[in-house]
Amino acid sequence: MQTQIPIPLGSLSERPSHNQTRNRELSILLGEKSPLSQRRMETKHMCLLVITLMFMIISITDADTSPVLVKKIKGKKVCDQGWECKGWSEYCCNLTISQYFDYYQFENLFSKRNSPVAHAVGFWDFKSFITASAIYQPLGFGTTGNKTTQMLEIAAFLAHVGSQTSCGYGVVTGGPTAWGLCYNKEMSPMQDYCDEDYKYTYPCAPGALYFGRGALPVFWNYNYGYLADCLKVDLLHHPEYLEQNATLAFQAAIFQWITPLKKGQPSPHDIMVGNWKPTKNDTMANRVPGFGATMNILYGERTCGKGDVDDMNSIVTHYLYYLDLMGVGREQAGPHEVLTCAEQKPFNPSTTKDSASS
Repeated sequence: MQTQIPIPLGSLSERPSHNQTRNRELSILLGEKSPLSQRRMETKHMCLLVITLMFMIISITDADTSPVLVKKIKGKKVCDQGWECKGWSEYCCNLTISQYFDYYQFENLFSKRNSPVAHAVGFWDFKSFITASAIYQPLGFGTTGNKTTQMLEIAAFLAHVGSQTSCGYGVVTGGPTAWGLCYNKEMSPMQDYCDEDYKYTYPCAPGALYFGRGALPVFWNYNYGYLADCLKVDLLHHPEYLEQNATLAFQAAIFQWITPLKKGQPSPHDIMVGNWKPTKNDTMANRVPGFGATMNILYGERTCGKGDVDDMNSIVTHYLYYLDLMGVGREQAGPHEVLTCAEQKPFNPSTTKDSASS
């Protein structure tokens, strides 16, 4: 179901409805036999009830009847669903994200993010997520496959977001799964994350600090510079933009999600929607399609190939929890070897620097 866009009550309540002629007509229709003043009061209440019902009907109509434009290009069916999935894409012929994942589900998944002890109160919201996702829905983000596949991908993406921004580790009510989107930046950075090896391609800007920020936290000048090129936003000189604009923070995270890190490797999106077919080398490295492989791509040896370590288990717990809250059910996540990366060898072994999502 799409996000409801309510009609302002004032635009309807300004219509004339309290003149004596209208009151008299309504009184006759309703069989009223009370004094004039009482009839006026009851008529006023009736008008308010009618306005409320009209408001609800208009809101529901706006939410459910957005036109789906369809045509064929070179024999292929493509669609356009307005602002949320625009641009004549085959993926726009499927459900859009807001048609199966709504405001209330977002609130359930991130129920503690605006608690007084959270560190990004008022920053993250459903509107920012949907606005950012609208850029990538025509490319298949959350719009690939049937409804179950779509929901599995959104649950997986948000599980990574929630686990990387949670502040609920063992100290607050609800545990870490209830405290996703508690942060929008690293609170106590240990360094400025400026790598001088990239001084000719992505030189560190004077005064800029490249510590972790965003929904899938971005570290290091070269990662901010790369995203700046791709998103056409000057994050190299202004890395703080990711902690100031929630839509941009979600946009950067979704871009990381749908973009392969290296040629010949899958993106997390490819893995979740079934686009990735493991090679012989992948099979020998125990890399199989499923949520576990998305952790492998995003975190590598920091999380994977170490057995059932706490860092990996926390991310998996978020995924299972979100699947339940979204009504998909954790049984859809698959067996242990698919769900985790405990025995997988990293796609990109590295011992020097964190990746963009570290």
